[in-house]
Amino acid sequence: MYRGQDVCVVGGANSAGQGALFLSPYARTVTMLVRAADLGSSMSQYLIDRIGVTPNITRMTRVELTGVCGSGHLERIEVKHVERGSTESLDAAAVFIFIGVAPRTGAFEGFVQTDDKGFIITGPDLRHAGRGWSLDRDPLMFETNVPGVFAAGDVRSGANRRIAAAVGEGSAAIFSVHQYLQTV
Repeated sequence: MYRGQDVCVVGGANSAGQGALFLSPYARTVTMLVRAADLGSSMSQYLIDRIGVTPNITRMTRVELTGVCGSGHLERIEVKHVERGSTESLDAAAVFIFIGVAPRTGAFEGFVQTDDKGFIITGPDLRHAGRGWSLDRDPLMFETNVPGVFAAGDVRSGANRRIAAAVGEGSAAIFSVHQYLQTV
């Protein structure tokens, strides 16, 4: 869809690096917009090395996306250089955002145990974390501290945070539900 066009990737961690590399064979240019001073603090070295030798990937560090512009479709973006305070306009047909994940588990606060970031603790991790498992049996895979309540996918503490992994976890959680139902 964006073959031969200028695109931007917002973020400076592994998923942003993987996204930039994925887009590079198709896009004319891929500009990475990174708030940090460099990629080294949050990206694996192998990705940094591959990005460094990919001629159509440009890294802009210490910048923030401040605006998007276009008529009926994206045509350009505005970025602010954090240290200088100046702004710059860049041509862009698309912006891909890779800035992390939020668990969105507030509705379950006080009901199931979460880690310090709000992700739901499940299965064997409940015992390891000393987080409220009170039954004699071990918790089933994907079972929360509330027996018979299960969590799968991106809301789960320690999850892989990939679509295929979430689908697989959902399927495995159903198997655990069937195991649980045999005990009640």
